[in-house]
Amino acid sequence: MSNYRKWATPLALVAAALVLWMEVPIEEIRPETLGGDGLRSIVTFAFWILAVVVIALLFTDRKVTDADVVEVEGPAFTRYLFSNTRAGLFWLPIRIFLGFAWMEGGLSKLFAADNAWLGGGAPIRGYWERAVAIPEQGRPPISFEWYRDFINLLLTNNAEGWFSYLIVFGEIAVGIGLLVGLLTGVAAFFGALMNMSFLLAGSASTNPVLFTFAIGLMLAWRVAGYYGVDRYLLPILGTPWRAKVATRPMSTTGVPAS
Repeated sequence: MSNYRKWATPLALVAAALVLWMEVPIEEIRPETLGGDGLRSIVTFAFWILAVVVIALLFTDRKVTDADVVEVEGPAFTRYLFSNTRAGLFWLPIRIFLGFAWMEGGLSKLFAADNAWLGGGAPIRGYWERAVAIPEQGRPPISFEWYRDFINLLLTNNAEGWFSYLIVFGEIAVGIGLLVGLLTGVAAFFGALMNMSFLLAGSASTNPVLFTFAIGLMLAWRVAGYYGVDRYLLPILGTPWRAKVATRPMSTTGVPAS
């Protein structure tokens, strides 16, 4: 085992312990109770650092001899749904539904009568202000402090001017990508990212449905756009991120030599 890989499991366990500490249902032992918001911020930051490190360590497995071994084989149905090009017919209506949903959302903002979205970003700023507000009674729209801090950072820096362009043209780009089947998995990822952003800000609306369908398209990225541009584009692009797997010489009995 690699000297790097052997650290992945203990670091992942520490990260899991930090999450358990932050979310344990016993208020008296949570970080914010023991050390205030400052301690919780430190624990949250430590978790994300550990998560990034663990992902980086696990990424080294791609060149290990048994990296392509499937230890738990999935059911035939999921293999067909996510890997067989004929399943593209199943994903086609879902792709079209999501594509039109994002196109409609983006175009309605682009051609708004008062040009509010591209004329200063007042709608998104108002949305942010409502999201970060903490009511005197009841739960606030945002449940996670780190996301509220992120929105407050955008508000403080008056980011609505450029962020509104990102939202408008991002929604249109996602819609076009899904409708024509162009890099379907990538388009679905950015659509899901926007859905998650709205959900974190406390806005449900259609986001749970769109997010669920987007996850399906992401898992089926190889075949979801088969009835579209991806049918011709993906074979040309290939998978440039695929690393060569290390090999070991085989013994005469067919067992890898140690």
